[in-house]
Amino acid sequence: MSNTGKKHSVGLCIVHKNHNYGSMLQSFATLVKLKDLGVDYEIIDYSHPRTIQFYAGAVGRLANRDFLYSKLRTFRKKAGKRLHPDYAANDAVRGKKFDQFKKERFFPISTPIGDYGALQEYAKKFTDVLVGSDQLWLPSGNGTNFYNLMFAPDECNKIAYAASFGVSAIPAHQKKETREYLQRIRYISLREEAGRKIVRELTGRDVPVILDPTMVLTRQQWDENIPDREVAHGDYIFCYFLGDNPPQRKAAEELSKALGLKIVVLRHLDEYIAADEKFGDEAPYDVGPEEFINLIRHASFVCTDSFHGSVFSILFHKQFISFNRYGDGKNSRNSRLDTLFKNIGIDRRFRGDLRSEILEEIDYDAVDEKLEALRGRSDRFIRKALSL
Repeated sequence: MSNTGKKHSVGLCIVHKNHNYGSMLQSFATLVKLKDLGVDYEIIDYSHPRTIQFYAGAVGRLANRDFLYSKLRTFRKKAGKRLHPDYAANDAVRGKKFDQFKKERFFPISTPIGDYGALQEYAKKFTDVLVGSDQLWLPSGNGTNFYNLMFAPDECNKIAYAASFGVSAIPAHQKKETREYLQRIRYISLREEAGRKIVRELTGRDVPVILDPTMVLTRQQWDENIPDREVAHGDYIFCYFLGDNPPQRKAAEELSKALGLKIVVLRHLDEYIAADEKFGDEAPYDVGPEEFINLIRHASFVCTDSFHGSVFSILFHKQFISFNRYGDGKNSRNSRLDTLFKNIGIDRRFRGDLRSEILEEIDYDAVDEKLEALRGRSDRFIRKALSL
């Protein structure tokens, strides 16, 4: 179908609730892009009901390693809060900053929808439904039928904007349902090469790999949208680690001593991590998405194992190291970083000598030139998908 000549009304399936810096900022960047294009959009505020059928489906997903890992991480976070009241209180402070950002930045938004039938009916008001970036196509999330756009009517134009499976291979028992929802989406773009290969394998389609929405926006646009203010004083190394990898923290501490710089760190992000307790010189908790960007904006150096930690280090021209958070097995989530670094022509993986590697100047003139070309590809995709 074609929507050429019609006024678009776009329903957005994006992450606007999770207390995760990368998730919220890529969703925010999607809104900025659509606003710049003059698109009429609305965020669909859907929460999957916890029905008997939902829990029955969860039992079926116990064979999925990613699902088990997600549940284990959630359990460990809850257990950490019970065992460490100070951590629970500090995490609540951070949570309020996320909620404030959501309230101020994510609109227009639908009234909350908690019934799948109501969601299907609500979707009929839109000419297009767009699922955003981030790891929204993780195999463990298929059961909700939300981010895979299965709720949207057949006649609705369905778009995947820099989507990500989060893994390099789909479990054999989920290939059929994954193929089914991919075949319903007319315009698909991925965030990494591994996802592109999955789509080709399951559907035979060759779809583009485009930038994560956070990189579609230029540094100037981020400066315009996120006020510049100092969160931590003086010179510092900003450490943003999501994984529980003590050797990486030790390497950062050795770098701190070698350079004579303090470490500013965000602790206990996805779960309680014992190694975080004594790591870093300053550990602020009143840090929402705006403060997160400013911590990178003003850092002397950045050490991270995060995709979006790497993204904003690049956007703000930082000397940084991007560690591997995961191993390289078939369930690895490293592909998005591999694709990013390959596309912009840099190698910032830790190979052993952290001090010399982080001091090695990055040619950001060359990086910016490549990013501009990649932004053009992303822009052409979304304009075509929306017939603009």
